[in-house]
Amino acid sequence: MCGIVGLFLKDKKLEPKLGMMLSEMLVTMTDRGPDSAGIAIYGNDENNTGKITVQSDNPSEDFKGLEKEINALTGIKVSIRTKSTHAVLEMETASIPAVRKALKQIRPSLRIMSAGDTIEIYKEVGLPKDVAARFDVSSMSGTHGIGHTRMATESAVTTMGAHPFSTGNDQCLVHNGSLSNHNSLRRKLRREGVHIETENDTEVGAAYLTYKMQQGSSLGEALESSLEDLDGFFTFLVGTKDGFGVVRDPIACKPAVMAETDQYVAFGSEYRALVNLPGIEEARVWEPEPATVYFWTH
Repeated sequence: MCGIVGLFLKDKKLEPKLGMMLSEMLVTMTDRGPDSAGIAIYGNDENNTGKITVQSDNPSEDFKGLEKEINALTGIKVSIRTKSTHAVLEMETASIPAVRKALKQIRPSLRIMSAGDTIEIYKEVGLPKDVAARFDVSSMSGTHGIGHTRMATESAVTTMGAHPFSTGNDQCLVHNGSLSNHNSLRRKLRREGVHIETENDTEVGAAYLTYKMQQGSSLGEALESSLEDLDGFFTFLVGTKDGFGVVRDPIACKPAVMAETDQYVAFGSEYRALVNLPGIEEARVWEPEPATVYFWTH
């Protein structure tokens, strides 16, 4: 049992409040998963500026002078913003692959949470309210975001086992459920060159969607394919640079509710995650249908 929330904003006036609204939604889902929590925020796109979000168990040492060391090794100018155990490295988008490679050499202990033009992922072991406060998520603005609070069933309670999982630039996924064919699919994806770090079944779901989109599928098409290729019980909430998608397996035993107004589209594992959103009284509220793909793009 895990808790999922998501918010896709249509009204730009709400963008400064994205982090605050998403954090509040996630905290209401605490009893669905007290082991760990995470949030992905999609900020506004800045021309030619890319981001890599990293995590460290020893941030005072690992983040000290990191940008200078990257510059010395690669010649790439990098700026750094630190938030507790996480740091966001900013550089030209085209430099992301080179900086990722440099990080493996300079700081092999660092864990990459996400990379892309707009995405930042913050996740740690602990209660949602503590994780959100630790990274000051409430002050963050953006166009859309997703969050997850986890009750571990398939793997250990660790930072890397927490959701969201990001396996492609500006892509991430959160999941409530259990995939029964994740081991065989992990081996297949790795043979295809897809990088998968953990034994968590959710990361396999994320990597599957990344692989399908790398092959030319849209987010909607990749989600449609998942209904044929993934076995188990699942509700997926997926983020991309421009989009936000939801799919449930054909049996749909995992709870889910959605709401849409002229200002936003919202998702929660339970309705109580949505009750404090502006204008929720006038929203169209529904339970997403089994084996049906829903997605929105800016």
